[in-house]
Amino acid sequence: MNIEGYLKSPTERVDDLLCKGLKIIQDSKSYCFAIDAVLLANFVKAGKKDRIIDLGTGSGVIPILLSAKTEAPEIVGIEVVEEVAERAQRSIMMNNLEVRVKIIDGDLKDAPRIFGRESFSVVVTNPPYMRMNEGKISPNKDIAVARHEVAATLEDVVNAGAGLLTFGGKFYMVYRTWRLSDAIFELKKRSLEPKLLRFIQPRAADPPNLFLLMAQKGGGPGLKMLPPIVIYKDDGSYTEEIHKIYFEDK
Repeated sequence: MNIEGYLKSPTERVDDLLCKGLKIIQDSKSYCFAIDAVLLANFVKAGKKDRIIDLGTGSGVIPILLSAKTEAPEIVGIEVVEEVAERAQRSIMMNNLEVRVKIIDGDLKDAPRIFGRESFSVVVTNPPYMRMNEGKISPNKDIAVARHEVAATLEDVVNAGAGLLTFGGKFYMVYRTWRLSDAIFELKKRSLEPKLLRFIQPRAADPPNLFLLMAQKGGGPGLKMLPPIVIYKDDGSYTEEIHKIYFEDK
């Protein structure tokens, strides 16, 4: 089937992920992934024996990128919005990744029951950043679920991740800096010890607005701070680090 055969709506398009020929289906009327998802996928480490799950996978961009950036034999994404999950499934088929990557239509809060407790060694998530009382909630269901805690709160996401992880397993997330204390509180409450933290700054002179965090289930105390990532130069172009992440195969 050619690429156009995977599209089901006139508002859908195929975007190049600029990574080993991978592509993704996105809908201009739905939520489209941003740079935070790409940075998270680049932050995750997994090997040949790891089993990965992405909680609230949306377009499936993180599992697709992780298929190229890791050697994990199995990568699962779970998404509660049926039409979004179905679109992600078509992206998996378009990239011929069905053997390694699965997209499940389901509620991440039910993931430990669906897959079994302690069944993954790596959990990844780019959860909604805003609480229900913060900002205007979009009338578009896809966008509302992606941006606000409509379908799952931070507590729900961390609770599901803790249930899914094996002892010693790793929990990776990207989140807004103003909720850093919330994230650390929820993680430590469930014996997920923060081990790596990296801030993301729009420009070198700007304060960070995002962070990448890795926590380990049952890990000992001790948090390592990594150098910050700066996205843009003063002239508005990408920094060398971001350019490498986006155009590593070009």
